[in-house]
Amino acid sequence: EDPGSKLVLLKYLYGHFFNYMEGWIHFHQVDFSLEILNTTRRDRQCYEYMVTKGSEQKVWQIQLEVYEPVSNPSIQLLRQDLANGSCTITLNCTAERGDNISYTWGTQDPSTLGLCSGTGSLLHLSYPLQNRSISCLCNATNPVSSWLVTFNTSGCSSEQ
Repeated sequence: EDPGSKLVLLKYLYGHFFNYMEGWIHFHQVDFSLEILNTTRRDRQCYEYMVTKGSEQKVWQIQLEVYEPVSNPSIQLLRQDLANGSCTITLNCTAERGDNISYTWGTQDPSTLGLCSGTGSLLHLSYPLQNRSISCLCNATNPVSSWLVTFNTSGCSSEQ
């Protein structure tokens, strides 16, 4: 594309505006905001806001990011080992859909706080068999949404 060429979405002049993209954008005169209707990933780009007053012109560039919300994640037991009275497991938390997903592990039980904490989709967990059941939480988040899912251990067996 020609770098000097720009697509004008809306023009506002002397209290009147013309929307060149009717059906795609909506202009709010009250606060001069511009709303993109039915936003998709194709709308992810740099936009310019230009104001001209007499011979002075101000230009703001706004980078729009569009994210698909995180889908409900699931936890998969990848590995389970029993040795020396301890159970060692590896859990994998994944969401099928979503952009820029980050995973964090935690618990609501203060006594297992150190066991269930971590970042990333994998959690390596080792605990003594005499421990009561342990519940670990996986939080899958991105800038627009989040989901929380629980994994419960019982002895060296598990249920989600």
